[in-house]
Amino acid sequence: MSSNKILLILHQARSDPGRVGEALRTLGYELDMRIPAIGHTLPDDVSEHKATVVFGGPMSANDDHEDYILQETRYVDRVLNAEKPYFGICLGAQIMARSLGAAVDRHPDGYMEIGYHPVHPTQEGHPLFPSPMKAFQWHKEGFDLPKACELLATSPEFANQAFQYGTNAFGIQFHPEVTEAMNRRWLDKASHMLVEPGAQSAEEQLADRAEHDDTLRVWLDNFLNQWIGPAS
Repeated sequence: MSSNKILLILHQARSDPGRVGEALRTLGYELDMRIPAIGHTLPDDVSEHKATVVFGGPMSANDDHEDYILQETRYVDRVLNAEKPYFGICLGAQIMARSLGAAVDRHPDGYMEIGYHPVHPTQEGHPLFPSPMKAFQWHKEGFDLPKACELLATSPEFANQAFQYGTNAFGIQFHPEVTEAMNRRWLDKASHMLVEPGAQSAEEQLADRAEHDDTLRVWLDNFLNQWIGPAS
């Protein structure tokens, strides 16, 4: 067992932890990447890892017919019950919210957030969100705020953008991990989604990336330093 090992749960064979993986390696952590959707198992003992990060994916936290979603949800239950550090990104935040008893669903008007959308800190969120920012998003579902959780950031169409449970479990709706190469790959592979309400064009996304990406990168570095800090 390594106290400097972090479990990364991804959702497709070619998934990439992007900047989160890079930043955690820079902090000195060993990354244990697993993809239950293609048959990888999850640990029996949550104490094998210092922390867990669950990333996004095109599936839903409501996909109870998928064994790997049930497997991930049960694992997240155990991590939260053990009060181990947890970081959920998009689907990972939705699984966390559902694990804590909240609903995950589509926007009532079919709206999606695809591209750069504003994220505003709440009063409780100011330590982690010092100012409003435009964050990269790619999702069609959102989540209700679970009981006993603090809302840290919000947006006009999906009010729950970031939340905290206990002292060291966090969920965010947006995607700070996405590099430009990943952004361009998503634009290519999921170009059919760019006609959806709330979706920016490829040109708008890349222009906003040039303007706002550095702010998002700095936010991620600051968050990871406050959440987990350098490896011991």
